[in-house]
Amino acid sequence: MGIKAAIHHLTRYRYERPVSLGPQIIRLRPAPHSRTPILSYSLKVTPEKHFINWQQDAHSNWLARYVFPEKVTEFAIEVDLLADLSVVNPFDFFVEEYADHLPFTLPDDLKVDLAAYLEPEPAGPALKAFLKTLPTHKVKTVDFLVDLNARLQRETRYLIRLEPGVQTPEETLSLQSGSCRDTSWLLVQILRHLGLAARFVSGYLIQLKHDLKALDGPSGTEVDFTDLHAWAEVYLPGAGWIGFDPTSGLLTGEGHIPLAATPHYRSAAPIVGGVEPAEVQFDFEMTVTRIDERPRITLPFSDEAWERLNEVGEMVDRDLEAQDVRLTMGGEPTFVSIDDYQSEEWNTAAVGPTKRDRADVLIRRLREKFAPGGMLHYGQGKWYPGESLPRWTFSLFWRRDGKPVWRNPDLIARETRRTHTTTEDARRLIEDFADRLGLSSDYVTTAYEDPAHWLMKEAELPENVDPSNSRLENAEDRARIARVFERGLTKPTGYVLPVQRWNARAGGGWISERWGFRRGKLFLAPGDSPMGYRLPLGSLPYVSAGSYPYIYPADP
Repeated sequence: MGIKAAIHHLTRYRYERPVSLGPQIIRLRPAPHSRTPILSYSLKVTPEKHFINWQQDAHSNWLARYVFPEKVTEFAIEVDLLADLSVVNPFDFFVEEYADHLPFTLPDDLKVDLAAYLEPEPAGPALKAFLKTLPTHKVKTVDFLVDLNARLQRETRYLIRLEPGVQTPEETLSLQSGSCRDTSWLLVQILRHLGLAARFVSGYLIQLKHDLKALDGPSGTEVDFTDLHAWAEVYLPGAGWIGFDPTSGLLTGEGHIPLAATPHYRSAAPIVGGVEPAEVQFDFEMTVTRIDERPRITLPFSDEAWERLNEVGEMVDRDLEAQDVRLTMGGEPTFVSIDDYQSEEWNTAAVGPTKRDRADVLIRRLREKFAPGGMLHYGQGKWYPGESLPRWTFSLFWRRDGKPVWRNPDLIARETRRTHTTTEDARRLIEDFADRLGLSSDYVTTAYEDPAHWLMKEAELPENVDPSNSRLENAEDRARIARVFERGLTKPTGYVLPVQRWNARAGGGWISERWGFRRGKLFLAPGDSPMGYRLPLGSLPYVSAGSYPYIYPADP
């Protein structure tokens, strides 16, 4: 967030006697193309008895036309505006490929649109000599403009000229000095002689004192400052109008607020109008004030502000304690990849191709650091509204007394070492598991995907679409249908072993049962979740409440 700065600009003419004023044209309203946000603006003119018409000239600049029906002894113009000086990157633009290097030729239709900005004034000897010193070989457009702007700053001594009017390029080059309007008009003419469209800009310049002293070069103004200023803008295809300030040798930034941008400096004067001859007393005043300035790295909170913040915090603590409010804290740490800053999974997407791998590495490092005897569990996490499946979650469980819950973490497969397993591997595993529990392998039940569901899904596909390459719009649906049909509806998805602790048996033990289904086989509920979440428990044989095999916990 930028600093909010208020400009107050007063111009006052006091006449020795009542005089007649002709129509007055005032160009002191920020132009539509200003990159600095203007939060508020007001224009007040004295005397109050007048007529005003807001207009836009042929170049879209705002101008106010004032008519005074009676003679006046004072004519005053007062401007107040509030600007948000958020930092502007002056190089944040793109140049069309054909204009990336000089010289380039503008398209014919663009030449017509920019005709008024392409017409140079005749060059005198000094300007011709200067133009001959410029590179004639192919050069990058932006680099050339930056160097030219910086050269004018170095070779032209800046003057504050109170005389009216603008020097010709010949005068500025011969004197090697000039005001901001003089060097800006010189730059406009140089650019036009090179075949570039350029315009003259008048506006406000705001310069704020830097928070820190520069270590390499001047630090800039020592006080906050604002004044009327002038600079030039050049039209670059693809980028539009780009501002160059030859007074500073820099591109224009957030402190440059344009008021009028025109082909000729005569059309950019802040105030134009006739007045009856008379002695006049002239007053001029411009100030800038910081209105809203947030703490930042280079200018943090002051000691006084910290004291006030601490007082507020202590007051809140007293209120919470008096009202017996108990606070708890939860943690949901967020981590990002150290070597990939651009992928969606590290910016906006919940999951991605490498996030599980990184999470596996992280949780194992946490286990080594905090819970060497902890158990790793990889399962399902939160299920957010609008998402088709729950997200995955990696958990770590350990005992506070340090006794190990799980000794060998390598028995939990690493995400980075995926191996291909088959349903036959799963069958051997669960039969061995049943044997270790003292149960017959007859209790193992084979589970299948429900063919009725997937055949209906296949029937809904267009007739010219293959289920294994369904071309559905939804990527999840495409992958889901392809995966099921590639495996086949008659092949097992996995195996189930119902187990329960047998309290009635001396020394404990395990019991099981054979599941039976009306359709003869265990068909899983459709989905992508592990089998354990998709068991058709509602299809198991009915058991009365009195026959439930209740488990009674042992007395601790």
